[in-house]
Amino acid sequence: MCVYLYRTGCPDQKSGVRPLILKPARLFYPVEHPKKPMDFSHFCLEKASRDQAQAIADLVNLTYRGETGWTRETHIIQGDRTNRQEVETAMSHPDARFLVFNQPQNLASCIYIAKENDSAYIGFFSVHPSLQGKGLGKYMLEQAETFALRTLGVRKFVMFVISQRPELIAFYQRRGYSRTGKIEPYPLHLGIGAPKVSGLTIEYLEKVT
Repeated sequence: MCVYLYRTGCPDQKSGVRPLILKPARLFYPVEHPKKPMDFSHFCLEKASRDQAQAIADLVNLTYRGETGWTRETHIIQGDRTNRQEVETAMSHPDARFLVFNQPQNLASCIYIAKENDSAYIGFFSVHPSLQGKGLGKYMLEQAETFALRTLGVRKFVMFVISQRPELIAFYQRRGYSRTGKIEPYPLHLGIGAPKVSGLTIEYLEKVT
């Protein structure tokens, strides 16, 4: 919303300058031009190799703790979201896989999916900020779910998100995920950053197909 300042009222007798008064002007709203959707017909998702662990960690940190992109959370959390060691540990899970989409210049997107009992846990889900808003995230999530159904044999998906990220929760709700009501304090012991605000919590989402 734009508000303008007008000089109005009677001029001052000594200076001859009219007083500055805040007055609402005609309001207008910027038009958001949607980004052109990406063409996924030639996409090739790959299983991440162990030597990509650092690139994955860098992408996750850029996605959530960078300065651009709608997924950033630097206003409520400081510090890195992950590191190479955590990624390598996740890779060692026997029933898990990192799916990545590589571009010549950088890693465009990654998502992790691991079988845990009768569920598939989804994490490390990241899309490079320059490619957000083009449908890539939706595509990656769909591919991860398909992999879980066909390869891991599970139909229930779980993940956790920051409760104070309503726009992120809404994104997953549009993809069929539901809020479970299970809420826990922010896990400081995991070393995934320190809250900038008090009362930060995480909550679990799930989807059953």
